[in-house]
Amino acid sequence: MYNFMPEGYNSATSTNKEYLSSLQGLEYAMSNGIILEARATMCDNDFNLRIDIPGYNAIIPYEEVALTPDDTPCKEIAAITRVGKSVCFVIDRINGSSLLLSRRKAQKKCVEQYLSHLNIGDVIDAKVTHFENFGAFCDIGCGIASLLSIDCISVSRISHPRDRFRIGQHIKVAVRSAEQNGNLIKIALTHKELLGTWRENIARFQVGQTVAGIVRSVESYGIFIELAPNLSGLSELKDGVECGQTAAVYIKSIIEEKMKVKLVVVDFHSNDGFTSVNYDYFITAGNINGWDYYA
Repeated sequence: MYNFMPEGYNSATSTNKEYLSSLQGLEYAMSNGIILEARATMCDNDFNLRIDIPGYNAIIPYEEVALTPDDTPCKEIAAITRVGKSVCFVIDRINGSSLLLSRRKAQKKCVEQYLSHLNIGDVIDAKVTHFENFGAFCDIGCGIASLLSIDCISVSRISHPRDRFRIGQHIKVAVRSAEQNGNLIKIALTHKELLGTWRENIARFQVGQTVAGIVRSVESYGIFIELAPNLSGLSELKDGVECGQTAAVYIKSIIEEKMKVKLVVVDFHSNDGFTSVNYDYFITAGNINGWDYYA
């Protein structure tokens, strides 16, 4: 079975390169409906995508750029924004040095053979593709987009998905909900369940340590500082501290029975655009069968 991953994941594999390197490989891939990947180099005036396959004039026609719920052509911006990126496709026709490709059919395979078999709670791979104020959109296979809403990113409060991710970042997510939407399946994602419970996170820290954190909220009664994506502590107010800054904090106390962490801000400074991008996931595969942060 094909490894249905976000676009770009399979492009550098030896198998993908082997199929693209010879006419024999291309013919075999076409005959067997094998999904390949290569970079889109141009979107022409008719919104057809030109694909970089050395020695060939390879084109994905506009109507084959993306799978839509009702088989109508995708929005023109969907073709334009593929330029410079790896795209998946199957080969429809080989005519001398010309290749006719279809990304839509590759995505249809992804829906039928992979996405339609996912269950609620399944942990899968995803790639962050773009941000909105309300969440991050992720490629969950062959360029098919799914929403990870901001409230499902982490337990710690953030003001925007860019506080947690960067574009192009590969992350783990779990299926939150799924419903059929014509030819597509509308899947919503969650992320916070993979980042551990309160007790799993606090086990990494001890009273008396001074650690780095990110200021997430400044309230009248104190400052909330994120020690890990699913763990925050409360510090007393300190002049000059602002949201988004990096703070060196002293762990004053850990109150297990109340699941609280008391901190003291030692120093703080601008984080120069730093965001948390690397995670030590507590769950990386399988299925989440219930989750309680405070368990």
